[in-house]
Amino acid sequence: MRFKDVVGQNNLKSKLIKEVLDEKISHAQMFLGDYGFGTLPLALSFAQYIFCEAKIDGDSCGECPSCRQVNELQHPDLHFSFPTVQKISKISDGLITEWRQQIKEQPYFSSFDWIKRIDPKEAKPIISVHESAEIQRKLRLKSYQGGYKILIMWLPETMNASCANKILKILEEPPNKTLFLLISANADMLLDTIRSRCQIVQLQRVDSYLIEEEIRKTFNLDKEKCQSITSFSQGDLLKAYEIASSNEDEAALKDAFMTMMRSSYKKNVIEMMDWAEVMAKKGKERQKIFLNYTLHMLRQCIVKNYMGEKLVQVSKEEGAFIERFSPFVSGNNIREFMKTFDEAFYQLERNANPKILFTLLCFQSMRLLHKH
Repeated sequence: MRFKDVVGQNNLKSKLIKEVLDEKISHAQMFLGDYGFGTLPLALSFAQYIFCEAKIDGDSCGECPSCRQVNELQHPDLHFSFPTVQKISKISDGLITEWRQQIKEQPYFSSFDWIKRIDPKEAKPIISVHESAEIQRKLRLKSYQGGYKILIMWLPETMNASCANKILKILEEPPNKTLFLLISANADMLLDTIRSRCQIVQLQRVDSYLIEEEIRKTFNLDKEKCQSITSFSQGDLLKAYEIASSNEDEAALKDAFMTMMRSSYKKNVIEMMDWAEVMAKKGKERQKIFLNYTLHMLRQCIVKNYMGEKLVQVSKEEGAFIERFSPFVSGNNIREFMKTFDEAFYQLERNANPKILFTLLCFQSMRLLHKH
């Protein structure tokens, strides 16, 4: 993967290129940001640039033997570590084929995308102490090509305590010309001892115009649809991909949001219970996307109320609903609304009962809508 294949993040690209040209590459770097910001693609393009034998115009050439090996994810000095379901494989090498397939198909992917690929039962994956032994073994070997050895560790926050403690020493005192590129989606879950040993590379949200261009090019959608998806994505390219890949899902999100708010406002308990039951039957990822979508729509209501409708970024159908709905969202209830749906997202990730969760959301929304 070349830098040009990473959407946005131009300032960071320039900074990483300068590190290589100045020969001042920090031995341990942590790429922080949501999956859709491009943390993994940026780390891969950085590794390819380091290995490239014919760098051109601020990027790897994409043609030399090293570039071709990185593109195939089979460079002998590029190693990967990622969470695995222990019953399937205790170490990353046991799932390296699936890992390569995932990146080649779509380098922007989430932990849930990875879980679905490797385990139909969707068990929780971790990076275990068995993996730490493999990492130490690989990095103590001599470089095959006489240059750098690079380890890309995806989601270091999934390391268990035993693994993290084993990694600390080699992270602090690595063998010569060894680079650690750690890729984290949740900095709060990282051990301070791990984070403190890394130079932080903080990725930013992808610019809206770049997401809109990417969605239009990839999915061939009309301008209004692209703008609506871009607004909802909030700088997260993966979120934009997920919505754009299924127009039906986007329509379902709008319908679900409108139905929930209408029935809650009318205090129609039967409708609220029926809605919660339908929502509870959807997959967890769809439920999480719905909660994010609701937060997005609530924010758009506040934008309309306090900054004017010109700054509202939604489709015509969404805009028509917001025109009628926004008066019920104000400074008196918006904080509670946001907190309620944020907490629901948190509980859902921790396997809360979805039927109970969405039923409670309806009743909480009913209370807040009449508090405006």
